[in-house]
Amino acid sequence: MDFLRLFDILPYQQMRFPNSGAIRLREGDGWRSFSTAACIEEINKVSAGLLHLGIQQGDKVAIMAHTGSPYWNFFDLGAQQIGAVVVPLHATLGIDELLYILQDAQVRCCFVADIDLCEKTHQAKSQLTDLQYIITLSPVIGARYWPDFAVEPDDAIRKEIAQRRQQVHTEDLATIIYTSGTTGEPKGVMLSHRNLVSNIKSIIALIPVAYDKRVFSFLPLSHVFERMVTYTYLATGASLHYPASRDTTMQDLRAARPHYFTAVPRILERVYDAIMAEVRKRPLFVRRIVKWAIAFGEHYNETRRLPLPDYWLKRFLADVIVFRQWRRQLGGAVEGIAVGAAALQPRLGRLFSAAGIPIREGYGLTETSPVVAFNRFEPGGVRFCTVGIPIPGVEVRIEQPNEYGEGEILVRGPNVMMGYYGKPEATQAVLDAEGWLHTGDVGKMIYRRFLQITDRKKDIFKTSSGMYVSPQYLENYLRTSSYIEQCMIIGFKRPYVAALLLPNFLMLEQWCREHNVHWTSPPYMVLNNRVLKMMEQEIAHLNESLAHHQRVRRFVLLHQPWSEHTGELTPTLKARRQVLLEKYSKEIESLFD
Repeated sequence: MDFLRLFDILPYQQMRFPNSGAIRLREGDGWRSFSTAACIEEINKVSAGLLHLGIQQGDKVAIMAHTGSPYWNFFDLGAQQIGAVVVPLHATLGIDELLYILQDAQVRCCFVADIDLCEKTHQAKSQLTDLQYIITLSPVIGARYWPDFAVEPDDAIRKEIAQRRQQVHTEDLATIIYTSGTTGEPKGVMLSHRNLVSNIKSIIALIPVAYDKRVFSFLPLSHVFERMVTYTYLATGASLHYPASRDTTMQDLRAARPHYFTAVPRILERVYDAIMAEVRKRPLFVRRIVKWAIAFGEHYNETRRLPLPDYWLKRFLADVIVFRQWRRQLGGAVEGIAVGAAALQPRLGRLFSAAGIPIREGYGLTETSPVVAFNRFEPGGVRFCTVGIPIPGVEVRIEQPNEYGEGEILVRGPNVMMGYYGKPEATQAVLDAEGWLHTGDVGKMIYRRFLQITDRKKDIFKTSSGMYVSPQYLENYLRTSSYIEQCMIIGFKRPYVAALLLPNFLMLEQWCREHNVHWTSPPYMVLNNRVLKMMEQEIAHLNESLAHHQRVRRFVLLHQPWSEHTGELTPTLKARRQVLLEKYSKEIESLFD
């Protein structure tokens, strides 16, 4: 048996490797387990519930939750197998964006995880004509409660579900995923069953995840990366674990003791910062040992063939004294972490890998279902500073490369989207007649087969002196500093490069204690003369490795973190440059006075 559509995956698992704990949800001090067969029954209950609501083939149904859960999977696959189209929604959407998407997609039914999301959806519902039903996981007045919605199908309904399944083809629309909207209103990316299944089958061949592995999922399933990965976990038969809530993620991860999970780079940065904050509280000799181990790890060579004996001795000592404790923080059984959505700092990739926690970075877009390239777990398949090797079945081309081999990245393959929902002009702007998707990302091939991303085509700018500057490269580079958490480079039509910097206040507070600087609160510390002088020295040190025209001449320290809740970041944690330019217009002008 093979799987050709997304809802075929669990029946495929049932035939190949039935699992008594196919999906597990943390509850209290234990786990609630759903066997493969139980998952299929829950999916059928969702289908029955949707049929009772009158959902027809092609109707749009939405899902909004902060994290993934078995119920997210059940609703997703239960809707798909009767021909409905699933529209995942980021839980952090503002009311205007939510209203736009629900209206644009003509959503008829929406599943929400809690009362807060239910109230937000109800607020939008009053202005919509298509949205008829809201289903919740907890009792809420005015909404259908999950146990009352997902009903046991009778024989007639089972027969109708079977007929609906047969009517769904591989080329049919499975889901519409709305982009983050960093440059305007969100666009609905249409992905077919074939788009996603082709990506799943390509990834299965590249990751060492199998039916005897435990995996953990905590990123929102509204992210196409996490959603595709969960499908892949189910297709391999691995036991998929979900946390009880966002607040218990790290505790639940340690309890699950997963072999593999996915993350965004920012999470790894926070793990590292938390470790370093604890280390700074320890005695001087302990700090020196950890510093030595970290320096060793940051020079980890992923291509080293036959290391010298002294290398193995150093690695053994670093592992026994430091790195073993790091692995315990992640459950103690981790064999690999896949990261995406943003650029990974190479030093962290090397450091975690040296600590026995292999980090593998990949690249993709919602429009490519999503994976285009991926660093492999096998020897010779990884190069830090790259996003890996293009996956099987996907073509990658660099259009009109310059003298450095850089140009726009073009992608073609069965994973490329059907188009943007209701936007034929926008589709034609990125999909050419030969089927190549123009990604808007700039990159080049290095080491013959590894793809390296250097910037966004639309973000590269010239200063008033006529020199090209790549802001994404500089922003990623500046964030290698332990004292810089967020930053944005400015310089378009300006005489020099400047930056908005948000300090890493956890590390900054530690520095203040070590240097007898009285700590008060972030709004005051960003104005402190000694802090400003330290940051000037930090920027000067970073500037030493940059070309003259790339160097940051001036900066301003900010005290308020950027977040998706306040609108500066997209749900995938990418900066909304226009929002930041407007919000900090006065500070920016002061940089060029």
